[in-house]
Amino acid sequence: MFDIGVNLTSTQFAKDRKQVVKRARDAGVNGILITGTNALESQQAQSLALQHPGYCWSTAGVHPHHASEWSGETETTLRRLAEMPQVVAIGECGLDFNRNFSEPEQQAYAFNAQLELAAELSLPVFLHCREAHSRFISILQPWLPRLPAAVLHCFTGNRQELEDCLALGLSIGITGWVCDERRGLELRELMPLIPADRLLLETDAPWLLPRDMRPRPASRRNEPCFLPHIVGQVALLRGDDAHQLAEKTAENARRIFRL
Repeated sequence: MFDIGVNLTSTQFAKDRKQVVKRARDAGVNGILITGTNALESQQAQSLALQHPGYCWSTAGVHPHHASEWSGETETTLRRLAEMPQVVAIGECGLDFNRNFSEPEQQAYAFNAQLELAAELSLPVFLHCREAHSRFISILQPWLPRLPAAVLHCFTGNRQELEDCLALGLSIGITGWVCDERRGLELRELMPLIPADRLLLETDAPWLLPRDMRPRPASRRNEPCFLPHIVGQVALLRGDDAHQLAEKTAENARRIFRL
């Protein structure tokens, strides 16, 4: 099992980060990708990955919520981080028109700038899209021939959006959203449509604790050690063997991020 999306820089993990990583190892998770969401957290993510060589890696990027912070200095920071062996992708980058913490045009500018950087450095991109599918595709598509890989993290879209992304060659990250009986019903039906070699699994910890976990952790905080639960649910929805799915999705992660 490989967790491609852990926000280990979150203050929710401030008191027990090392124990979080240990619990993940003990649960059978054999690799973690730590998400960078702005310049500072991308630096923190790389530093955390450095503490767990051969087990943790990181991304370097600016989440659309932070797009208004984009600057030449930010780009310089990401470029420097991208030289580090722990940093294996540019992102989390993309568009989020659900909350618009940054203006849509700021988001588009920062997204395009990060795609250009990834293309220049020949790095995969770790992508975010929420309620912005058409604009997201229109910005991303021209860059795809120059990118080694593109992963749409935490996919929660509909069937047409999935088909669009698969047609463009994107790999798809699935979280515990599929374990939510309120919001994840449509997503559950799409699980068999994702080719096995394009499927990646993630917790997005500390967010998106699977709602159907029993017993639920008292803290209500998600952790990478809960990835086996997500693997089991996705395997059930696909009609796959859970062990084989865990191995295949880990193999996909290592291939895509060149680990």
